[in-house]
Amino acid sequence: MTKLSIRDLDLTNKRVFIRVDFNVPLEKGAVAEDTRIRETIPTLKFAINRGARLVLASHLGRPKGKPDPKYTLKPVAARLAELLGQPVAFAADCVGPEAESKSRALKDGDVLLLQNVRYHPEEEANDENFSRQLAALCDQLYVCDAFGSAHRAHASVVGITKFVKQAAAGLLMERELAYLGKAISNPERPFIAVLGGAKVSDKIEVVQNLMKLADGMLIGGAMAYTFLKSQGQPVGKSLVEDDKLDLAKSLLEQARAKNFNLRLPVDHVVAESPSSTDTKITDIAQTPPDLMGLDIGPKTVELFSRDLASAKLIVWNGPLGMFERPAFSAGTLGIAKAVAEATEAGATSIVGGGDSVAAVEEAGVAAKISHISTGGGASLEFLAGRKLPGVEALTDKS
Repeated sequence: MTKLSIRDLDLTNKRVFIRVDFNVPLEKGAVAEDTRIRETIPTLKFAINRGARLVLASHLGRPKGKPDPKYTLKPVAARLAELLGQPVAFAADCVGPEAESKSRALKDGDVLLLQNVRYHPEEEANDENFSRQLAALCDQLYVCDAFGSAHRAHASVVGITKFVKQAAAGLLMERELAYLGKAISNPERPFIAVLGGAKVSDKIEVVQNLMKLADGMLIGGAMAYTFLKSQGQPVGKSLVEDDKLDLAKSLLEQARAKNFNLRLPVDHVVAESPSSTDTKITDIAQTPPDLMGLDIGPKTVELFSRDLASAKLIVWNGPLGMFERPAFSAGTLGIAKAVAEATEAGATSIVGGGDSVAAVEEAGVAAKISHISTGGGASLEFLAGRKLPGVEALTDKS
């Protein structure tokens, strides 16, 4: 890695500002799902064990630049205290007198969590004065462990780095960059990409970039229907982006011209609507005009699984059907199991995007996946070949 890591910093007796991603769901005033908090515990314990004084900052939800009790990080402080096994102080604002006095009162190994940085419109505006106020809470040391926010040029991710001496990656950020960097710069082969989700438009650049890097691509989910329709295949009432048909056609032509293995579904699970429980499986070519495709079918799962079995590197982003409904989850769960089996056979697997992560967890194979990315949007931008502002802003090792 070309950027400084938290391992490179002298943390003892120093206040270190750590940007974490504690954007977790809350229910009835408590944390409902704590994966994002747990993922950053190794970084926090590393700093605590080295005698650092931790000042943590995160956003939660979209409070629209003003305080909103629905998006307070106070319940997160309580859950973090349980996970760390020590008290976590909480500041009712992320800047100002209280935040400053509480940060100055910290002793070695203490932890302070600041209130939601998005309570201030200056956060998303990457305001210089606000960035300076955040930097005033630490002793010139900044650590970014929020990979899920690294694609956003916000004050607590990018702006603050101008006002500290050293800006480094946390252990989670380091791991994300190591795994995703593998796919971009030095992939093991065969390298197979699996892309799902609703829209081609969300993933155009990813498709184009991965066609240069991967050896094959498996496309499912609603985005597959735009590709299928562009080939003149019947898609019934399936979701299609009609304004992207020419683009889909041109991507398929590019794949054919360079002999690139781009696979689309050959069969699917169809129904009248997503809420329907009356389903049937048909080949794509036999799609009834009054039904819509909502999951890949068993022949497609088998076909995709065969490609995955021979892979040495797999990157998967996006579900292959309307996974959140049990009637349309079999395809995505089947692929989750195939990715896990390939990993057990020696492949490196990287899974990103909320629904794909939920799928490997529901299939009971999360522990078998090499790396589960915490940043859906950030991992997509990285795979599309874009530079992430939150990574670029970190201090170069040299």
